[in-house]
Amino acid sequence: MIRKAKVSDVKQIQRLLNDWSEKGKLLARSLSELYDSVRDYYVFAPEDGTLLGVCALHVCWEDLAEIRSLAVREDAAGRGIGSQLVRACLEEARGLGLARVFALTYEPHWFGRFGFRRVDKNSLPHKIWGDCIRCPKFPECDEVAVAVEL
Repeated sequence: MIRKAKVSDVKQIQRLLNDWSEKGKLLARSLSELYDSVRDYYVFAPEDGTLLGVCALHVCWEDLAEIRSLAVREDAAGRGIGSQLVRACLEEARGLGLARVFALTYEPHWFGRFGFRRVDKNSLPHKIWGDCIRCPKFPECDEVAVAVEL
């Protein structure tokens, strides 16, 4: 049920991300941005095509990637969908030869099960803050940075 996203998934991905964005938990993504980065995304979708979860691995630098846009439909929570999506991203990161993966999250303890530890946001390259400028919470970000060495 975990697979790389297809172009035909983009509108469902956006709806799911927008649901969480409206709650202040994720950064909204435009359709244009999602089409541009569709190859970054994994989806959890049963055979009926209903998208229950999504997560992206975005390569930032030669040795660094970000797990972003992790979202699971509320009615599918607690089934391990988010965990499966993060594992798929980490597996891909290892396959790409990346040394480190980070995430910005409100749930740092949840990411701990995958070996992520809190890090100072200032330890991350300034390049990663490009998306933050579009965030309504910028520059008063209340997310926690976590990272794992691979």
